[in-house]
Amino acid sequence: MLKATLRSFLDHRGRLLLSALAVILSVAFVTGSLIFSDTVARTFNQLFASTAADVTVAPKQELTSALPTGVVQTVPASLAQRVARVDGVAATHVDVAVRNAMVVDSRNEAVGPTTGAPTVVSNWQVTDRSPVRLTSGHAPHGDGEALLDADTARHDGVRIGDMLAIQAQPGSFRVRVVGIATFTTTNPGAARIFLDTPTAQARLLGSTARATSISVDAAKGVTDAQLKQRVAQAVGNGGYDLRTAGEQAKSAAARLGGFVKIIKYVMVGFAGIAVLVGIFLIVNTFSMLIAQRTRELGLLRALGADRRQVRRSVLAEAVLLGVVGSTVGLAVGIGLAAGLIQLMSAFDMNLTTSAMVVRWSTPVAAYGVGIGVTFLAAYLPARRAAAVSPMAALADTEVAGVGRPLRVRALAGAGVGAVGAAALAGCAAAHRTATAASLLGVGIVLTLVAAVAAGPLLVRPLIRVLGGAFPALFGSIGRMSQRNALRNPRRTGATAAALMVGLALVGGLSVASASMTNSLDRQIDRVLGADYVVQNRNFLPFSAEVTHTVSETPGAGTVVRQRLAAVALRLPDGKRVATTASGYDPRLDSVAHIKYVRGDTAAALADGHIAMDARFAGKHGVRAGTVLPVEFQGGRQARLTVAALTNQDAAEGFGIEGGVYFGMGTLERYVPNTPDAALYVNAAPGTGAGQLRAYLEKALVPYPNVQVRDQADYKKLVHDQIAVLLYLVYALLGLAIVIAVLGVVNTLALSVVERTREIGLLRAIGLSRRQLRRMIRLESVVIAVFGAVLGLSLGLVWGLCTQRVLALQGMRTLAIPWNTIVAVVVGAALVGVVAALLPALRASRMNVLAAIAHE
Repeated sequence: MLKATLRSFLDHRGRLLLSALAVILSVAFVTGSLIFSDTVARTFNQLFASTAADVTVAPKQELTSALPTGVVQTVPASLAQRVARVDGVAATHVDVAVRNAMVVDSRNEAVGPTTGAPTVVSNWQVTDRSPVRLTSGHAPHGDGEALLDADTARHDGVRIGDMLAIQAQPGSFRVRVVGIATFTTTNPGAARIFLDTPTAQARLLGSTARATSISVDAAKGVTDAQLKQRVAQAVGNGGYDLRTAGEQAKSAAARLGGFVKIIKYVMVGFAGIAVLVGIFLIVNTFSMLIAQRTRELGLLRALGADRRQVRRSVLAEAVLLGVVGSTVGLAVGIGLAAGLIQLMSAFDMNLTTSAMVVRWSTPVAAYGVGIGVTFLAAYLPARRAAAVSPMAALADTEVAGVGRPLRVRALAGAGVGAVGAAALAGCAAAHRTATAASLLGVGIVLTLVAAVAAGPLLVRPLIRVLGGAFPALFGSIGRMSQRNALRNPRRTGATAAALMVGLALVGGLSVASASMTNSLDRQIDRVLGADYVVQNRNFLPFSAEVTHTVSETPGAGTVVRQRLAAVALRLPDGKRVATTASGYDPRLDSVAHIKYVRGDTAAALADGHIAMDARFAGKHGVRAGTVLPVEFQGGRQARLTVAALTNQDAAEGFGIEGGVYFGMGTLERYVPNTPDAALYVNAAPGTGAGQLRAYLEKALVPYPNVQVRDQADYKKLVHDQIAVLLYLVYALLGLAIVIAVLGVVNTLALSVVERTREIGLLRAIGLSRRQLRRMIRLESVVIAVFGAVLGLSLGLVWGLCTQRVLALQGMRTLAIPWNTIVAVVVGAALVGVVAALLPALRASRMNVLAAIAHE
């Protein structure tokens, strides 16, 4: 049996190669994601661990904001002298580092990364842990001198002697580049500007008495944990956050981990699609191979092989396929990881492939996925093979399973589908986002399983409709192609299922993204009343100079400032909700159209008052007049009266959760010196909107990161952000289509082999090669369109339910992208044509007499 198994595997290696490609792709994505994430994690863990001080004393971060507020929290610089007197302290260093500054060269062009990585301006101090070293020029001394990192200097063409303008929160100042510093470790992608310590304190923090943190070096023989405990006793834990080098490295790695996780999840998503679609392909391949080997398997049974041996033989072939696919997939995954590491240089994150990490768990995962997928996919065909009777050796080869009733499939599919439909109905009727999202996930999984199970039941009715025009258009050729697709519903259903999965995903997310886009467009039209909004490109707050420049621009009339603050609300239902609140100037009504359920703008912005979204308030038992305890960043606390409730459908610019906002006076009292995050500008009487834009853009030339946006620009910004999701979806679709094409090719190729005698007889009675190729192409097209219709129908249902979840977040507009749906159906037909090219060509080249004599 072992010899027979190996011979069978080698005899069918060409047919199994297409199935192996699905295994290779899934294993490659799993392997690549693991190697890449492990490499990045170890590289930056080593970086952070080698550059972090033994103990760092920083301001306590009790509140964080989803949006950058621009507030730089500090500690007294004198704390360094106080800590230096602690037993076990070898040295202390004052740290100054800000990420909200902008650097501009002499051509008014921004200096720094354009990929979202920060530009960090900090003080220059040389220690054993410095991530950079001076390689050209000299260290900065006094006001007006700075160092620049070598990567940024090379990327932006900056040389020693060039002048740079640094736009910090306290104000702008000019510096001359007097030296270049080169990274001695991995460059995490940030641009680094270095000033001497007194200049950094005065220019970046507004006072030489402040610092952003204090670095503490331990004396010999003192552990980091011991030093932390002693420093904590000296300074107290109440107002400061103390971290050892290990804790600091772990925190920094966790912040970077968000970016790495996104890439990892994307690749795991690709791997999941490849695995899911590959299962259908492998099941179909083994089912057809077993059907073609019915006589062979019957002969083995007649010679004494029992059912267990036959089943083991088929499963052994699957394991061999899994081993080969996993081995190749592992190699491809290593190459994929190397490509991703090189791609990181485009984000100014300089990793090297020499530091690539391949843990023992990576090959284990690779072979586990590859062998596991093929084994599971081949199990049902193996059981079917074991059921072949010894008498089959005496009969003509028949396709296994044809004619068997689909009653079990019908019952199973109907049961699972009913539960899935109930979950989706519950999702549509739910009033809580978490509940609706959970039911949506359950409903998607169950309805997908039901569609796969019930797919063969839908083959005959749908294929008759989809291919109904074939006899009229193509005569007997069209009729035969339609009947070939109807011949084996199980095979047609499994082949179409591979395409269905990808198209269901595309259909659902296309509806969701179109609904999001239209909802946000309507919100922008309804809420934004300003002629223009002035914001930083990366949404970081800007200095007061920008506000002054805009206010003094000719033609600028009303200018309303928006500032952001991290807050925590203590609500009547006992919950503490941390969110981002906005502060506005009094003339908010002139630049925004706000719908109030209770109160008005004057009440909302009055001193000591606060406004919030009415639905959020109702959910937590808040009413107009309720007094709420509010915590602000920096430890300040207030009791604010809810004076207005709005109905804004989570409109952009009015906070995140809760839609919380208040007056600028309230914000200044509790979080003073907060920089402006946005300016809402209306043209003065007598100035056209187009004129104002030209004036603003001219005035803001020295601030290249600051942009002027109108409603159309805002809509484009939203569309571009949503498009990122769509690009991912289309990439997943592309992968699913590639594997689905392989499935159709495999099915048709095996079908041609299975029908060799039939094709020979058709050719003998006059069927031309051209007609034969057309028959196979039409069969492929109708199968592909069947999969597209099934997938898009399922995707539309998912999209409608997803929109109901979005509606709970205020995005209530439903939009169905009919153009995309029609394009997908047409594309599916083209996929069918492409997939049929090689099988049709092979069939047309058969020798007629040899085909008739084929057994």
